[in-house]
Parts: sequence; structure tokens; C-alpha cells
Amino acid sequence: MERLKADMEEISAGQKRIKEGQEEVRQKFREIESECYKLKEETKNIAKQSDSNQIKINLMFSILEARQDNNFAQADHLTQLLREEIEKQKQAKASLADCSPQRATN
Repeated sequence: MERLKADMEEISAGQKRIKEGQEEVRQKFREIESECYKLKEETKNIAKQSDSNQIKINLMFSILEARQDNNFAQADHLTQLLREEIEKQKQAKASLADCSPQRATN
């Protein structure tokens, strides 16, 4: 009877260790999921920034071409579009900084 009781205690302790191990694995999995989400968001932000940079570069190039062709009305129009794009980018950065205090310091 004592042996059975000792075996039961040993089994109970083993089950407790298994449960603790499973909880550790679950916690690590949650941390990995969280990090994955953060990386996806950062990737989206980088892609948006890249798109915005490409738009600005294209506008600058078009402004130079318009000036070269002495088409100053077109150059003025494109310059205004460039200003608007820069303002949109500033607002997006400010909005992002408001949502994420960590990013505001980086």
C-alpha cells in the first residue's frame, strides 16, 4: 500500500511538471506570436515609407524635367504635389508617434 501511495505521489509530481512545462511552452508561443505581429507591422510601415519615398523621388524628377522644358506651370503644380506628399508623411509619422511611445524616441 505504501508503495502504491509513493507511486501515486511520483505520478502526481510528474504530471505537475508536465503541466508547468506545457504552460512555459504556451507562454513562449504567445511571446513568439506577439513578436511576429510586431515584425509584420514594422514590415508594413517600411513598405509604406518606401512607397512614399518613391512617390517623392518621382515627383522631384518630374519637377526637374518640367523646369528643363521651361514648363514652369507644371513644375509649380508638381512642387505643390510634393509639398502635399511631404505633409502627409509628417502627419503619418506624428500619428504613428502618438500610437507608439517607443517609436517616438527612435
